Amino acid sequence: MANSTNYRCPSCTGPLHFSSSSNRLECDYCGSSYTIEEMDKLYGKKVAEDTVTQNEKQKQAEEKAKKTENWDEVFVQSYNCTTCGAELICEKTTVATSCPYCGNPTIIPGQFKGGRMPDLVIPFKINKEQAVEALKKHYHGKRFLPKVFSSENHIEEIKGVYVPFWLYSGKATGNFSFAATKTHSFISGKYQVTETSHFNITRAGDLDYTRIPVDASEKMDNDQMDSVEPFDYSELTKFSPSYLPGFFAESFDESEQTCKPRSDARANQSMKDAIRKTIGYYDTLVETSGEVSTKDSSIEYAFMPVWLLNTKWKDENFRFAMNGQTGKFVGNLPVDWGRFWGHFFAIFAIGMAVITPIAYLLF
Repeated sequence: MANSTNYRCPSCTGPLHFSSSSNRLECDYCGSSYTIEEMDKLYGKKVAEDTVTQNEKQKQAEEKAKKTENWDEVFVQSYNCTTCGAELICEKTTVATSCPYCGNPTIIPGQFKGGRMPDLVIPFKINKEQAVEALKKHYHGKRFLPKVFSSENHIEEIKGVYVPFWLYSGKATGNFSFAATKTHSFISGKYQVTETSHFNITRAGDLDYTRIPVDASEKMDNDQMDSVEPFDYSELTKFSPSYLPGFFAESFDESEQTCKPRSDARANQSMKDAIRKTIGYYDTLVETSGEVSTKDSSIEYAFMPVWLLNTKWKDENFRFAMNGQTGKFVGNLPVDWGRFWGHFFAIFAIGMAVITPIAYLLF
């Protein structure tokens, strides 16, 4: 049974949630608000103790699972809500959620993988009301969108999730060769002459990269998480569990080593782009060889804010994602072809109803 923590108001014991507008924890009942520092003093010690205790329990569960092959004990965890006492089940990576019985925000600090909490966090800046309005605006005017997407109740299911990211900093070293041509045309007597010059170009250089972000969750679509970037790193701050109440959060389940190839690919492309910018104008430019090596100087663990909404339609999953800091959003939308053709034939029928009397009068 994992230990959980419900952040409660010291004044009335009501549930607290982090407010993106005030950057404080606010009480849902009496309206009191508290700074992150105040909550850390109140709950910091318990969170730290729960983290250590639960990771010891996790090691014991894994050892037991190896002997009994009962892997549910490793991948699924139960805990008690400290407000209503309900026993709840969640995945091993869940570190922040809400009790489905009493609705209170719940932190499960013992589920930070390996006892490692994030180094940094960008707090939510876009609140739920703003996310809902942006989604409605995105859907507005799309008359052939399936109704399940634009349903008011469904849109309200949007969730704020702190997504785990690795941030890679280091240096890339590259060596490239290119084949290039320049073409020049001129008149010589009665003839137009085209002269093509060929060049071999080599370039080498170093490029520092800082905090290349790669999401560290298997659940998240990598392309979608790349698309909600960029995040404004000027708002990165030291992580505290007090930023989590009122939101969902997942610990990483993909290691720094697993995610590194994606970071390297981005560093390689940046290196190549920087090299190309040093080459002047040519009519053609073809890379003939290239090699880039990267060396990370630091890898930081961070939580990034993302609003998510999942919808299933005709056995296909659609996910809407919004950057919880900047408001940038991405997501594919389907077309309800039944509504499309119904609309088409309705217009066609109206058109025919108008044309038939006119044709009768004319002929």
